[in-house]
Amino acid sequence: MIISLPIADRPRSYAFYQEALGLKPVGDELHEDGLPEPLQFALGEGVNLMLIPTGGFGWVLGDQPAAPPGQSECILSLHVDSTDAVDALAAKAVAAGAVQVTAPTRKPWAYLATFTDPDGHLWMVETA
Repeated sequence: MIISLPIADRPRSYAFYQEALGLKPVGDELHEDGLPEPLQFALGEGVNLMLIPTGGFGWVLGDQPAAPPGQSECILSLHVDSTDAVDALAAKAVAAGAVQVTAPTRKPWAYLATFTDPDGHLWMVETA
């Protein structure tokens, strides 16, 4: 399974996903910018995140509209093992360029924090 997101800046996104979320890039073939092509990160066994420049993403969508910046159609969630890990990952993401949406907080169903990546995609990090 591949989850694809549109991005504006390959180097910025490449750095963010490694530094903030600790994701490992997938693939050996390099683009002219020196980054893997296609730009993918492993999320889990058999699941990758592919980051597609906005122009290419639009080509794939055809006439189907994409969500405008600031409007989220989904929440990308990461489960971690502790409240300390939620706090640490949320802080690391903000330090790497994320925008905090919800500070780490306890909800009835989980301890969580939300932030947007540099392209405005909404991420939630949570634990029980």
